[in-house]
Amino acid sequence: MSEEIHFSHPVIVKRLRRAQGHLAAVLAMFDAHRPCVDLAQQLHAVESAISSAKRELIHDHIEHCITDTAEAGGSSLSELKQLAKYL
Repeated sequence: MSEEIHFSHPVIVKRLRRAQGHLAAVLAMFDAHRPCVDLAQQLHAVESAISSAKRELIHDHIEHCITDTAEAGGSSLSELKQLAKYL
């Protein structure tokens, strides 16, 4: 497993920072006693953003690291099994 930064990491970090700001805004909505439907909608959006970032990270890792390991003759099955639990 490589410790190098992948091409997708800066993009994923940017998405997560945006989600972090969005989550802060949702917390402020709680403080402002906003309606529960509005809160649920915004929490769903934050959850979706984080899930999308996770999915991109996993797909990138499979496409580059695991594929590269397999092409080099290494065994990547155990790592793929580890990742599968996060899908």
